[in-house]
Amino acid sequence: MSLLNHFRNLNLYTILARVAIVLLILPLHEFAHGWMAKRCGDDTAEESGRLTVNPIAHIAPIGAVLLILCGFGWAKPVPINPARMRNPRRSVIWVSLAGPVSNLLAALFGMILLQVVLPFLNASGNAVLLAFFYLLQAFVSVNIGLALFNLIPIPPLDGSKVLMCLLPYKQSTWMMRNQQILNIILWVLILTSVLSTPLSWLAGKLYLLFAWGTNWIGDLVQMALS
Repeated sequence: MSLLNHFRNLNLYTILARVAIVLLILPLHEFAHGWMAKRCGDDTAEESGRLTVNPIAHIAPIGAVLLILCGFGWAKPVPINPARMRNPRRSVIWVSLAGPVSNLLAALFGMILLQVVLPFLNASGNAVLLAFFYLLQAFVSVNIGLALFNLIPIPPLDGSKVLMCLLPYKQSTWMMRNQQILNIILWVLILTSVLSTPLSWLAGKLYLLFAWGTNWIGDLVQMALS
């Protein structure tokens, strides 16, 4: 799907979910990076006032607009200093993974709410509940997509930092020296929608996995209503 078609297919629920991502989840994502960095011995984020979930501290205007309109975007990266960390190489891996994991946890929370809401919706057909259900669906999908996107091992995404810490020194150094070129390659992949099919497939599988893993919650609520 091209970016133009993606824009045309936007609906109100997806837009509202993405606004919630910008105001709530992107700050949580960056807070998770800073929190994990502090756990690893680096308090740079805290010293710079970024160890907070206040969206004002984290929102990057262009990244926020792109996320709302196109489904991908970014916040202002939380500053970290690996030199302050205990075992910097391993610590950077944990710090980098903390952000995507926070998105997956948010998606799981949204899926749990979906399982709670669905029996009430089936019983009443309430229009407000239906709107809330669609909003939660979009919220879960966007969070999963954001987590998977950030795990792509191309700079400047979180996955690239994980990969650089796992690679041998020579290959890791090459990636560091060529980050700008790799960043351009990432933009080409995004703008040509090459990543859309594999990411959509993975996101769909993960959505179904979350739904399967939380299905018992909906069953319990349904039993309570019976």
